[in-house]
Amino acid sequence: MNSKHDISSHMTLSLHHIAIICSNYPRSKHFYTHVLGFTQLAEHYRPQRNSYKLDLVIGDPKEPDYHSAPRLELFSFANPPPRPTNPEARGLRHLALLVPDLDAELARLATHGITAEPIRTDEYTGQRFTFIRDPDELPIELYETAR
Repeated sequence: MNSKHDISSHMTLSLHHIAIICSNYPRSKHFYTHVLGFTQLAEHYRPQRNSYKLDLVIGDPKEPDYHSAPRLELFSFANPPPRPTNPEARGLRHLALLVPDLDAELARLATHGITAEPIRTDEYTGQRFTFIRDPDELPIELYETAR
């Protein structure tokens, strides 16, 4: 940060949500809730758009900060265009999720038929990570917490 700027003159920021448009709502809802383990906060059908909006969060509903945790919003729309992936395009590159044990998580995901890229090591932090894909090919990074 440039030392000429007083930090108090900047916005106070925290992440509220990330929004994803899916091509097959039931399939993506299952993936994010049953495979990855997100918790459903709310689900709304919007008849004027023939679209669903699903609010998801990671966490336990019994925790005091549960409702202020960052959310994942899953939307359905009729015939959304595919996401350009290769080569990588501008915009959201991937979602990254922290996992305490990468090997155990990959074994669990394999029981759901989910395969991952080879495990790599972050050259800056030394932490292990890999990528899986959601049903619409959005890359999801699994980043192992410090051991």
